Amino acid sequence: MKQKIHKSSRISDEAVKAKTGKYQKEWFSLLDSIEGRKMSHKDIAIYLYEKYQISSWWSRMITVMYEQEKGLRDKHERPDGYSISVSKVVSVPVNILFNLWNDDNRLNQWLAQDGFTVRSRHLNKNMHIIWIDGKTSIDVNFYHKGQNKSQVVVQHNKLSSLNESEKMKLYWKK
Repeated sequence: MKQKIHKSSRISDEAVKAKTGKYQKEWFSLLDSIEGRKMSHKDIAIYLYEKYQISSWWSRMITVMYEQEKGLRDKHERPDGYSISVSKVVSVPVNILFNLWNDDNRLNQWLAQDGFTVRSRHLNKNMHIIWIDGKTSIDVNFYHKGQNKSQVVVQHNKLSSLNESEKMKLYWKK
């Protein structure tokens, strides 16, 4: 059985009610009544979208929350594996932050790893990297946050387990 997700790691119940018209427990009861545990993620999301006319994003979000609540999905789990993200706001313009990441020598030093491949780079916007294992991928996104401030968001995808995703979350936070 999958790890049950604590409510504190989710979207607030008030936000769910404000955007969808129902509280989480109401959605969960409704999905239990149609045997949601036996349905695929896609089928639940489509059902919510079509029957209750909530947005596609909220249909998927309620589905994920339901799957986590019922122990059908782990924290960070997605259909293609596990995915984590970390972000940091720094006191430099986005072009300087991007250039620091774009320097392969400096990147090798920071990451203390060798063997990853940068697949693509889009100036001051993002980078796509294949990690050293050759199986997982990393999306690095850069955002302007005001004069001399920017944010970097690192998302590591296709991780094989909850344990690996927690380990990599700590790695990227460092």
